[in-house]
Amino acid sequence: MTVKTILITGGTGKFGRNFVKYFAEQGWEVLFTSTKQANADQLIGNISKNSNIKAFISDLTKPNAAVELIEKIRKEGYRVNHLVNSARSLDSLETDELGQTSRENFVSEYLMDVVVPYELSMALFHSQPDELNTITNIGSQYGIVAANPSLYDNHLKQSFIQYGVAKAAVMHLTKELAVRFAANNIRVNCIAYGGVEGRVDEAFKARYAKLTPSRNMMSETDIAGPLAFLIDSSCQAINGQTIQADGGWTLW
Repeated sequence: MTVKTILITGGTGKFGRNFVKYFAEQGWEVLFTSTKQANADQLIGNISKNSNIKAFISDLTKPNAAVELIEKIRKEGYRVNHLVNSARSLDSLETDELGQTSRENFVSEYLMDVVVPYELSMALFHSQPDELNTITNIGSQYGIVAANPSLYDNHLKQSFIQYGVAKAAVMHLTKELAVRFAANNIRVNCIAYGGVEGRVDEAFKARYAKLTPSRNMMSETDIAGPLAFLIDSSCQAINGQTIQADGGWTLW
């Protein structure tokens, strides 16, 4: 049986580490990126030593970083079948005393959420179009709807406009790439996730629960399933779509 290879950017992040663990446990060859070697080593150490996992240290915001990463992966003998664009940074999620974001933070968020996925997708497509099967972009419910002010103590300062705008853009990037790569049978989709427990207090969780039909935030065990579904070979008909994995948040 041929072992599938998946490349997960931001592999040590909240979503990325769950993706890495899930596919490693499925016996896949898992490649992931991280900006810090120590974080990558810790993640690998937490997963079975029998798993085939390889970390690539890269700052994907740097010029030519995407092309250099793909070249390094190829030189080490790997061929990527599935790309998951899940890298992100919390550094650009800031506002001033008026609740406004700076130009620098707006551009940085867009770079990480839209430009980097585009560059990686194109680099992989041009280097190995016959081996790439799927690309999945990780989005957010806030790319579909605006943040609900009732969720926050201070809406303008705690809800970052640059985040939602960038996540909306990656949804359209998904459509564009799906059309451009369709002739090569490469499917491109996006997952708009809802809020996941872990970084918020109990008061926030209670407010969130009142605003969603499921009456709770997602847990980390809910993260990998939608991705596994989308990249499965039985989902050939799903292309260019954004799947809303948000407990029903965007229904009302």
